[in-house]
Amino acid sequence: MRVIAGRARRLQLKTVKGMSTRPTTDRIKETLFNMLQNDIEGCTFLDLYSGSGAIGIEALSRGAKKAVFVENNRDAIDCIKYNLRFTKLQEYGKVMENNVVTAMEILNKRNEKFDIVFMDPPYNNEIERETLKVILGLDIINEYSVVIVEAAIETDFSYTSDMGYKIIKEKIYKTNKHVFLKKNDDAVERYT
Repeated sequence: MRVIAGRARRLQLKTVKGMSTRPTTDRIKETLFNMLQNDIEGCTFLDLYSGSGAIGIEALSRGAKKAVFVENNRDAIDCIKYNLRFTKLQEYGKVMENNVVTAMEILNKRNEKFDIVFMDPPYNNEIERETLKVILGLDIINEYSVVIVEAAIETDFSYTSDMGYKIIKEKIYKTNKHVFLKKNDDAVERYT
């Protein structure tokens, strides 16, 4: 696994040993960032369920001004910190050693806002549904922010419109997909 583009281009990243994480392949990562290319420069990036940190590091390498990595697996946290040092991007990255809900509540209390939120939770556990609900209940995104969920290909996102999101894009791969969401202000008012 490597950094695809930007100032840390071609650097090999360390991955977490074992089956506790599922790194996004270089090909899928490249496709994702090609879709985001106009939004990365100068953005604030939140990487939830970070694993090795490869997605947030790619964002930093491509010009994001800041990335926050949220992970609670000790081995993964060590891996993210190593990868940030190795790519010389540690100045722009902050690692939060918390579960996702606690971390987002802390970020909310600090009045932090994010342009892009990426999440890659364990597949087929409906964790993304609960995480999306928490995001809407906090003030860490605005109507221009994009929330991207990596999920198993069969994961249903039809509930998101009732929750307060609109799906703006969906990219389907062989075994998984990326779903791009934004706040739907009308639906948010009905939901709260």
